[in-house]
Amino acid sequence: QVQLVESGGGLVQAGGSLRLSCAASGRTFSSYAMGWFRQAPGKEREFVAAISWSGGSTYYADSVKGRFTISRDNAKNTVYLQMNSLKPEDTAVYYCAIVGAGLGYGHHPPLYDYWGQGTQVTVSS
Repeated sequence: QVQLVESGGGLVQAGGSLRLSCAASGRTFSSYAMGWFRQAPGKEREFVAAISWSGGSTYYADSVKGRFTISRDNAKNTVYLQMNSLKPEDTAVYYCAIVGAGLGYGHHPPLYDYWGQGTQVTVSS
């Protein structure tokens, strides 16, 4: 059974930083791409960032490019999302997800077959 557990969310002022972590188990972590998504109240879940199985390739939503950095540590089965220069519009529940077997990585939610429970990020103005 695959499990993804996010941590690191919280309340931060605009301009501040947070680092989210997602610990994975139940799958050979180093063989699969990972992604981060977010969902704000009343809005659809949206793509934030993705990283290839090796960490050599990354992909970001335009809204976070230059402010957020996705990375992974395959020895620790963990993927990270470093968020800098946070804005109130970044407020959302953030989810990590792992791609399905045999798939590449990208921004489409159907590519991902397991999701974490989410961690709340609130940015105050």
